[in-house]
Amino acid sequence: MVNIIWVSLTVIGLVFAMCNGTLQDVNEAVFKGAKEAVTISFGLMSVLVFWLGLMKIAEQSGLLDIFSRMCRPFISKLFPDIPPDHPAMGYILSNLMANFFGLGNAATPLGIKAMEQMKKLNGNRSEASRSMITFFGC
Repeated sequence: MVNIIWVSLTVIGLVFAMCNGTLQDVNEAVFKGAKEAVTISFGLMSVLVFWLGLMKIAEQSGLLDIFSRMCRPFISKLFPDIPPDHPAMGYILSNLMANFFGLGNAATPLGIKAMEQMKKLNGNRSEASRSMITFFGC
C-alpha cells in the first residue's frame, strides 16, 4: 500500500511539473537529493562500522564481560529474563553508556546488536519480550 502511495505522489509531481514547465528544476532536485543521500549514507555507515568493530574487539578481549559483571546487580533487576553471562548484557550496558556520554550515533549499532541477542533469547518470535520492551524504553 505504501508503495502505491509513493509511486502515485511521484507521478502526480512529475505530471504537475510538466504542466507548469518546471521539469528541469525537478530533474536538478532529484540529482541533488541523490547526491546528498549517498553522502549521508556513507557518513552513517562509517560510524556504524567503526563502533561495531570496536564492540567486537571489546567483546573478544573480555571487556564487555568485566563491565557486565560490575553492573550486573542493577541491570539484572531491569532485565530479569536475560541470563547474567549472556552477550546481550554487554551490548545493553554499552548502549546505555554510549547514550550516557551523548554518543547517539554510536549507541544505535549497540542497541541493534542488543535487540538481536534478545530476539535469540526470545526464540526468534515476532513478539517483543519483556526485556526488549524495557530496553526500548531506556
